[in-house]
Amino acid sequence: MAHSADVFFVDGVRTPFGRAGEKGMFWNTRADDLVVKAMTGLLERNPSLPTDRIDDVAIAATTQTGDQGLTLGRTAALLAGLPKSVPGFSIDRMCAGAMTSVSMMAASIGFGAYDVAIAGGVEHMGRHPMGSGVDPNPRFLAEHLVSEDALVMGATAERIHDRFPQLTKERSDRFALGSQQKVAAAYAAGKIQQDLVPVAIRSESGWGLATRDEAPRPETTMEGLAGLKTPFRPHGRVTAGNASGLNDGATAALLASGDAVKELGLQKKMRLVSFAFVGVEPEIMGIGPVPSTEKALRKAGLSITDIGLFELNEAFAVQVLSFLDHFGIDDDDPRVNPWGGAIAIGHPLASSGVRLMNQLARHFEERPAVRYGLTAMCIGLGQGGTVIWENPHHKKFGKA
Repeated sequence: MAHSADVFFVDGVRTPFGRAGEKGMFWNTRADDLVVKAMTGLLERNPSLPTDRIDDVAIAATTQTGDQGLTLGRTAALLAGLPKSVPGFSIDRMCAGAMTSVSMMAASIGFGAYDVAIAGGVEHMGRHPMGSGVDPNPRFLAEHLVSEDALVMGATAERIHDRFPQLTKERSDRFALGSQQKVAAAYAAGKIQQDLVPVAIRSESGWGLATRDEAPRPETTMEGLAGLKTPFRPHGRVTAGNASGLNDGATAALLASGDAVKELGLQKKMRLVSFAFVGVEPEIMGIGPVPSTEKALRKAGLSITDIGLFELNEAFAVQVLSFLDHFGIDDDDPRVNPWGGAIAIGHPLASSGVRLMNQLARHFEERPAVRYGLTAMCIGLGQGGTVIWENPHHKKFGKA
């Protein structure tokens, strides 16, 4: 009889995130090779795990064509050298792909069907721009199910500014500047590098090694941000400076039950407490993490004041600010994205969820006084996702 088991985030890694496009460092790298690199890096870091004990591999991608198609979880498992007995599949929940990979594998472990699983995501937005090759049903517009710009993420972010006038462009720019500064400081302190898997890259000048994110702009200033174009509407507020860019990258995480952690000598970086996904109006999808967080907190029997650390995906600064305002959290609260976020690092859609988890796990190690943290993100077509985690280093860990 299956029973409810504790689920642990054992470890997580990622490739450096590149800029999408011909000038980006991964332009000549296949998407599946990026995720295979993340998976082999993850396995090398956890040598005590017999690979035949992995019950499943879930890998997310938003645009599942070409080198991001062909049931990525299975093909990546084979390419990463896992035994042929290990199955795999692919997932698409747009930006929350890797977050969904983790939550679905965790649910399978919690149910008792699996002991150990790999979950991750990849997005090569240079090879597969968002929306390429898709054919939205004409009923969406003909029957006014969504507005025309519901599929344009920047336009949905402008609508959050419209709805909440207190979320000014200046606040968005200031938050974006903070993200750049925090990422630069985290790199300088050696915080980000510890979970990066280097990737061999090929360019016109020959072979090289990608060892750090390509997108951060530490030289960013408020004056520079103020002068950027607003591509989504005239006199708008969303710019390339206060939003995440287009990026290539992959992530992979190892999840295991409490029993498997003991038996196989694995680490306990975080314990899953609860997760929730919700839908909101597609036109203002950025508010999705508000109801998903409320639902995840309700499921966990916690309140927002119990959360000591937040890793929020910075798809757009305004989207994070709408979350902070709702919950009464200051724009520069030190609990929020202590090492910066996607505005500086980048957001290769389906891979980002595990990046948030990697960083939260590292914060937990450094801050044993914090018991609970959460990872949350907005999701295209009007959704939000939130996962709440418990810190195993906290003195009350494991107690009711």
